[in-house]
Amino acid sequence: MLNLIGTYECKADIKGRMMVPTALKKQLAPVSASGFVIKRAVFQPCLELYPMEEWNLLMEKMSKLNRFNRKNNDFIRRFTAGVKTVEVDAAGRLLIPKDLISFAGIEKEIVISSAINIIEIWDKNKYEQAINDAASDFADLAEEVMGDESDAGNGIS
Repeated sequence: MLNLIGTYECKADIKGRMMVPTALKKQLAPVSASGFVIKRAVFQPCLELYPMEEWNLLMEKMSKLNRFNRKNNDFIRRFTAGVKTVEVDAAGRLLIPKDLISFAGIEKEIVISSAINIIEIWDKNKYEQAINDAASDFADLAEEVMGDESDAGNGIS
């Protein structure tokens, strides 16, 4: 499993291209040849960049959903809305499609944040707002999500 690390700041040019930071490019090297899928995030106003292998694993799981169940069908349609394949070019740039730039409200300053096996791409101001908005609730969230007593020997802090 891919385990990406880091948060990086960069800029998008007028065409929507962003230079992938060197440290991130090194981490992505083993999966870059297969390309990536970029999509709208479900819960936040940002984009998600999936290495193709990770995307295929997710699609394998989703393909097991019964398409004759209306909720499943609606979920699949909304989840895959705006999905595009992208590649890092020879200059190390990633072209973000214009409709996805609009969705995420990306202007010029970008934050690229690792999220285990995918990458989130944010407008810098929206990222900082999301981090600040969640700061006061983070201790409670951490306890709820990671504080299972049955796993007490594997605590993070």
